[in-house]
Amino acid sequence: MPETPSPRWRQRPESSTWGDFGPDDALGRINLLTPAKVAEGLAEVLQGRAFALGLPLDLPGGSSLNANRLPPVQRPTLRQGHAGANVTMEPLSPGSSDVLSDDLVVLHNQYSTQWDAFAHVGSMFDADGDGVPEPVYYNGFRAGTEVLGPTDPADCGIPGPEQGTTSDLGPVGIGTMAAHPIQGRAVMIDLAHHLGTQHRVVGFEEIRTVLEADRVEVRPGDIVTLHTGFAEKVRQMAGDPDAAVLHHYGAVLDGRDQALLDWITESGIAAIAADNYAVEFYPATPAPGPASILPLHEHCLFKLGVPLGELWYLSELAAALRAAGRTAFLLTAPPLNLPGASGSPLNPIATL
Repeated sequence: MPETPSPRWRQRPESSTWGDFGPDDALGRINLLTPAKVAEGLAEVLQGRAFALGLPLDLPGGSSLNANRLPPVQRPTLRQGHAGANVTMEPLSPGSSDVLSDDLVVLHNQYSTQWDAFAHVGSMFDADGDGVPEPVYYNGFRAGTEVLGPTDPADCGIPGPEQGTTSDLGPVGIGTMAAHPIQGRAVMIDLAHHLGTQHRVVGFEEIRTVLEADRVEVRPGDIVTLHTGFAEKVRQMAGDPDAAVLHHYGAVLDGRDQALLDWITESGIAAIAADNYAVEFYPATPAPGPASILPLHEHCLFKLGVPLGELWYLSELAAALRAAGRTAFLLTAPPLNLPGASGSPLNPIATL
């Protein structure tokens, strides 16, 4: 434990990084994306081939995969009372030859390709050391103190015309991560190639087997990507997802596997991004309470400060890496700089 504890906590979770990067740190292992780590990533660029890893933001489509997250709503803005699509400007600005379009989007930040911020998953934990757990997030940031949000359902969901922003998740929101360039060396763990796309829950032994088979070198500060084929299946469904198929498609990590959690801790990786929904099996297999139903999220977001990416499109990249006999690449993956949000869409870029 650090010699000078944070003013927000007297004890930290076992195996956590709380305080390791400073008493007020809200970046976690993103701190490991140093200039040297960016240079490591740049050293992996041998061909100059770039791959966009983001799904279209209107995929998966519908809300059958997650009833709490809805597809984007895209509408024209109003321009001087006129519909803001294909506006012939001459009546509004005589002599003008312009035709203009402007629009707006109502967007659920974690609907499609996304980063989870540390504010996405916290835990009931006795940070005060008084025997009473309280709702806290990474590095002891407190719900209701630094991490603010409404309790009235009327202040949640899609807003009406008179409503505005009602939450600010503070330093553990995605804006903190966005202010630090997310770029560096990344590696591919190709589960789909080795295990197929049958639904299975995998732990460290399966991960170790794939690492050894493909000679994947995982270094401290790397971003690990997991290819399961899930996002490719989503793309094939073209906005009409079959939840019965997708909920039983491809590999998912076993968040209850302590060996897997220990590997994430000991490897020193900076982040994990998968092409599936939730990265891990959800809800996790039952365990004596109190226990997280998202134990890998709890371990990464709450304890270690390791961001999680979901629904990244990795199939073309995985095929290109395998054809080239490689597993490492440069990853550039900034979230939107949206202060206080629990996550963000993005369109990551891999460069070989």
